[in-house]
Amino acid sequence: MKPINTFNGKIAALPVPDIDTDRIVPARFLKVTSKDGLGEALFADWKVRADGTPDAEFPLNRPETQGATVLIAGDNFGCGSSREHAPWALQAGGFTAVLATSFANIFYSNALKNGLLPIIIDHETYEQLVSLAEEDPETQLTIDLAAQTVTLPDGRAVHFPIDGFSKVCLLNGVDQLGYLVQQDDAISAYEQRTPAPVSTLT
Repeated sequence: MKPINTFNGKIAALPVPDIDTDRIVPARFLKVTSKDGLGEALFADWKVRADGTPDAEFPLNRPETQGATVLIAGDNFGCGSSREHAPWALQAGGFTAVLATSFANIFYSNALKNGLLPIIIDHETYEQLVSLAEEDPETQLTIDLAAQTVTLPDGRAVHFPIDGFSKVCLLNGVDQLGYLVQQDDAISAYEQRTPAPVSTLT
């Protein structure tokens, strides 16, 4: 996992509510155990017509959205099944963060564990960002994980929630297991200074 701290990101808007994980990555791609190539699976049944040609109307197919690293998504993003492939595909598609007014709980948890930053924003900020994406496709945001803020082009900083453990893991670019491995020296020191328990059983 790559550490996330402060970064500027171009936005792309997909203002559709209730985008489920099967929309994000169709079930036929779930056989893979690697993130490699999953960028092509991202929204595969949405961005390609039945004849196999790209759908020019799909927002993320438009030339002006290419290079976006911040997705502005609709309410209840990531509902449906619990597949980890959904955050994998979003990362493989170039996204570092997803902003929405709400997320499905399991998707939100999976995103945090896999290094994708899900950010909950209020409806006013959501509407402003969707408008900005339409008016100026080159709009960028500044996301500061340490400060837990999203700074809009007009300078307004919006605070977002995140639990402390997930924040530490993302800042350090480690998952839960990686965090435990980092504590190896502290664990060893504790074991050395702590006597082994004496059994009272005979």
